Amino acid sequence: MEDTSEDRLKQHLRFARALAAFIAAFYLLPPGTAQDLPSGPDLQRFFQKEKVAIAVTDSGLGGLAVMAEAVRRLKEAGIFKRADFVFFNALFSLEGGYNSLKTREDKVEIFNRALESLDKNFHPDLILIGCNTLSVLYEDTPFSRKTKIPVVGIVESGVELISQNLRNRPDAMVIIFGTPTTISENTHKKRLLEQGFDSARIISQSCPELENYIEKDSAGDETEMLISACVEEALKKIPTPLPPLFVSLSCTHYGYSLPLWEKAFQDAGVKLLAILNPNSRMTDFLIKPDRQKRYEKTEISARVVSIVEISREKTQSFGKWLQNVSPETADALSHYEHNPSLFEWKKFIE
Repeated sequence: MEDTSEDRLKQHLRFARALAAFIAAFYLLPPGTAQDLPSGPDLQRFFQKEKVAIAVTDSGLGGLAVMAEAVRRLKEAGIFKRADFVFFNALFSLEGGYNSLKTREDKVEIFNRALESLDKNFHPDLILIGCNTLSVLYEDTPFSRKTKIPVVGIVESGVELISQNLRNRPDAMVIIFGTPTTISENTHKKRLLEQGFDSARIISQSCPELENYIEKDSAGDETEMLISACVEEALKKIPTPLPPLFVSLSCTHYGYSLPLWEKAFQDAGVKLLAILNPNSRMTDFLIKPDRQKRYEKTEISARVVSIVEISREKTQSFGKWLQNVSPETADALSHYEHNPSLFEWKKFIE
C-alpha cells in the first residue's frame, strides 16, 4: 500500500527525533570516548537534576584525588543546586587487595558486590570509577549489564590523554605505569592500538605494591625507592638513543607522589616531554561551559566510607594533599565512616 503524506510526515518526525537524540548523546561526551561513557539520555537526565548524588569508588584511597577535583570544580561551576559526594572504598582487606587475588573471576565478583552495595546504600545518580584496576574489570561485572546508573571509568580519560599527546608528537613514545592488574589487562595499549598507534611506541610497566606504599607515605623513602626501581625497569625497555618520552601515571595513587616521579627521571638523566595524569581530566565531561552558572552557588557535602580501617598515617599522608584541592574531601577523609559489613567478600577468598 502506498504511503500517504501523513505517513511520510510521521516517518520524518521519527527520524528527526532519533537524529536529535544521537546528536545530544554525542555532544555530551568528551572527544574520543563516545563508546565508553554512559548513554546520552542517562546523562541528559543527570544534568537536568537540581540535586545530585555522585559516588567515586576505588580499590584504595587514590580515587580521592578524582573526588577532590570533582568537588572543587562543581562547587565553582554552579551546575547543580546541591551535589552530595560519597567516596566508596572498594578495598576489602588490608592483607591484600584486588591485585593479590588469584583469578580474574574473583576480582570481578568482589567488585560486583561492592557496586551492588554502593547502589543499594547510597543511591548515586552517577558513579565515577577513580581506579584503573577496577575500570578494566567493570565491563565484565553483572552490575554493568543491568544498571541504569551512568558509570564512567578513568581508563578512557587516560587513553584519550595519551592519544592526544602521541598524535601531537609522532616521534615520541609513552611509558604506561600501573598496577599489576592494569598492566596485565593491557587495556590502555589495546585501545591505543585500535586507534592506529604503533605498538613499538607504547611501553607498559607494572609497579607491584607501589599504591600501598604511597598510601602509607606518598613522599617517604620506601615510596621513592620503589618509584625509582619502576622507572629503571621501564627505561631498560626503551631503545637508544632515547626518543622523546611521555609518561602516563595510570593509577590514581601515583599522582600523589608526582615530585618523586619527576626526581626519578631526573636522576636517570631523562628529560620528559610531560607526565600525564588523567585524574583531573576524568571530570572534564562534568564541566561543560553551556551547563555552568545555572545556580548562584552549589551546596556540597562529602563522605568517605570504607570496609577497612584507614590508619591515621594514611589520612595524614593523603589529607595534606587533598586540603589544597578540596577541604571538604580532606575533612571527609579525616572523619571517614568505617563499616566492616559494607559488602560480602570473604567467601571468595576462602
